[in-house]
Amino acid sequence: MILSESSAPAGVDKPLQRRVIALLVFLAIAAATFCVPLLVPMPAYYLNLLMQASTYAIAVFGLTVVLGYCGQINLAQAAFFGLGAYGVGLGTATFGLPFWLALAIGVSLAAVAGAALGLTSLRLGGHYLAMVTISFQTITTLVMTNWISLTRGPDGVTGISRPTILGHTFSDSSEYLALCVVALYVVGFAVWWLKKTRLGRAMQAVRDNELAAGVTGVNAYATKVKAFTLSAILGGFGGGLFAGGFAYISPDQFSFSESVVFLTMALLGGVGSPFGTALGTGLLILLPEWLRFLKVVYLAVYGAAVILVMVFMPDGIWGFVSNYWRRLRPAPPFRVGVVPPLVLTTHMGNEDGSLILMLRGLSRHFGGLKAVDAVDLEIKRNTVHALIGPNGSGKTTLLNVLNGLYAATQGEIEFDGKRIEQLKPHARAALGMGRTFQNVRLFGGLTVLDNVVVGAERPNNDVPQGRDGLSGLAVAALGFVGVPQHASQRVQSLSYGHQRLVEIARALAGNPMLLLLDEPGAGLNHPEKQELVGLLKRLKGHGLTIFIIDHDMNLVEQVADHITVLNFGRRIADGAPAEVLRNPDVIAAYLGGQQADAAA
Repeated sequence: MILSESSAPAGVDKPLQRRVIALLVFLAIAAATFCVPLLVPMPAYYLNLLMQASTYAIAVFGLTVVLGYCGQINLAQAAFFGLGAYGVGLGTATFGLPFWLALAIGVSLAAVAGAALGLTSLRLGGHYLAMVTISFQTITTLVMTNWISLTRGPDGVTGISRPTILGHTFSDSSEYLALCVVALYVVGFAVWWLKKTRLGRAMQAVRDNELAAGVTGVNAYATKVKAFTLSAILGGFGGGLFAGGFAYISPDQFSFSESVVFLTMALLGGVGSPFGTALGTGLLILLPEWLRFLKVVYLAVYGAAVILVMVFMPDGIWGFVSNYWRRLRPAPPFRVGVVPPLVLTTHMGNEDGSLILMLRGLSRHFGGLKAVDAVDLEIKRNTVHALIGPNGSGKTTLLNVLNGLYAATQGEIEFDGKRIEQLKPHARAALGMGRTFQNVRLFGGLTVLDNVVVGAERPNNDVPQGRDGLSGLAVAALGFVGVPQHASQRVQSLSYGHQRLVEIARALAGNPMLLLLDEPGAGLNHPEKQELVGLLKRLKGHGLTIFIIDHDMNLVEQVADHITVLNFGRRIADGAPAEVLRNPDVIAAYLGGQQADAAA
């Protein structure tokens, strides 16, 4: 191990022990819930109630993926649930297909619908995306109701068959419930595991900060489409099992109100975890039954309980418990063992002093405002090139155009010999362009280590793949900036200065050829700025080219090999630091005409 827990005695891997114990508890609970319906006789009513809870929970897991992990609203989950149900219902009852083939068709229909909806709508966000999903949900329900020749209309589909495995048909409801429970645990485990994969980290990065995700190499749009498609697949799978369990379906079971119920289940239990969504589903289905002893007022008590939980536990019940446990038992600090050296390889084979970035007539206009106006700029390899200018001179806008966050109004950008002005941010990051922001943009739901791992996972990064290789690179980057001991902590718990360093480490883990630093000294005290100066000099010594914006002239003078000055979007000076900082036009831009004369 590169890092180890300071609280762990020698020879004892406490995290491994905790994982083994947690796995054993999980398997014990799973075995118990699987055996109960087989061994304990239950009335048909309770079997149906539990079948509804287990199949609904599988569909609600889809909301964990799309909303909890990726942060995208989906109010059409009942439509995907219905497509899976109708695939099984019509496939077995109308076309005489085997259950598993009909289920595959239903899930495929839901997947295609989810992907199509995602591709056409996920460039929107917020309430616009919610309105699109509501419209899709409404249209799907209308089709189910009115396409009578296929769906049988409001009368619904009867005579739905149940599955057969190795010649055994699950005609007994207890056996079918056990099958649904197995499916529930398998899907729940897969959703839990997804969070720890590259795709899961990309989803969480998009959820926490889409701009930062893009410049670290995450294709935000493709990630959101994948999340939406996975959500639809889980909805269709749950719907198919639901249809097999109840042998009857009708359009009113898959209306918009059911999508609202699914969303409430996810939010009630805690949408960020499959454990939470399963808990919320169970409570929302079973709680009315537990409260029926209150007779007339039980629905009012039930509604009030749900509202109170959602108001006072905004992260849901599971989220509240998890946060409380995290405060009660915070992640143990890590002590530094042997931190591997940071090796940057993207500069190898390139001659120092050759051009890495060239701008020709680059402009960005916002209506009549020329934020960047016909700027020409050349940056050489293995240099620190500073961009300075008064507030509002267009410096950050220029960086945003370089990264692809803004499209250039006109002009050319050539990076490492390639024209890139038409590329998206993630594609520019894949070529070796790293970035930090003036206001720190980290992924607040991830640990420090996972934040940096997201940077290491950028496409075309020439590093050892796999969790161990990526973690090793991330730890090396954290060690280089001086904060490896914070690897297990969540980024919100760090000081502002340490968050700055983590953001730089995330960019370094991407093994960039060119590092864009937007005001890295902002908000730092004097000792922290001096540490930053030393860090920048060490980076230059590693062969990294740096393009930096900063208002601190002392910092710029200490690190810059070349300075370009902008004023009102135009380049007014360019050259060696001593020459540029004595330029009368630069002095006038910073001090104003009369003060510049006095200074002269």
